[in-house]
Amino acid sequence: MLAVILVGGKGTRLKPFTMTIPKPLLPLGDVPILEVVIRQLAAAGVTRVVLTLGHMAHLFTASVGEGRRWGVDIEFCREDEPLGTAAPLRLIRDLNEDFLVMNGDILTSLDFQELLAHHRTKRAWGTIAVSQRQVKIDYGVVRSTDEGLLLGYDEKPTIEYGVSMGINVLSRQALQFLPPTGRFDMPDLMKAIAAAGHAVACYRTNAYWQDIGRMDDYAAASQDFVDNPTRFLPAALL
Repeated sequence: MLAVILVGGKGTRLKPFTMTIPKPLLPLGDVPILEVVIRQLAAAGVTRVVLTLGHMAHLFTASVGEGRRWGVDIEFCREDEPLGTAAPLRLIRDLNEDFLVMNGDILTSLDFQELLAHHRTKRAWGTIAVSQRQVKIDYGVVRSTDEGLLLGYDEKPTIEYGVSMGINVLSRQALQFLPPTGRFDMPDLMKAIAAAGHAVACYRTNAYWQDIGRMDDYAAASQDFVDNPTRFLPAALL
């Protein structure tokens, strides 16, 4: 199995940490975020990993090397300019029929094998891993017509919604929707696939997921990993 990990961003919201260390190389306890991701992927059966590099590319090549210590082959794909979360796929040769594409700054307990199986069961061209979220509203929510007449009145409701986890599966035929040049993001690709009449599946999960984009996110992910590392990595991998 192949996994493409996007690590080209600058991580500006985590300054000053990311002024000298790229966000995916920041530690969770004493293990870099990216290493946790790679070890999880290797445990799920991934044998080839491609890192798309941009900002501070040399630190990634020095840190992860060829991947042999984790039982994977790591390749590097360099962007001359920021290409977004989908366009870097244009630069990668020999993509598998189905492959993972994910951000490199995520802590999750997602089962990658189940995600891939869901993609194939749905015969999808693209699959989005979706985390369920809730927002509790502290007020009475009033719904009314355009004329100002009451339609409904919900006292302190809880609204549920799904968010993209930054983890996706693509089939190779989906790449035809990438523009030949310029920046292109994964939401644009998924919408283009669906608009053309091809299946885009949503894999809903209650697995742990923390996007490490802000200081409080990083603090929460670090604490959760330190408190229970076997939630994310089997004891044999620690």
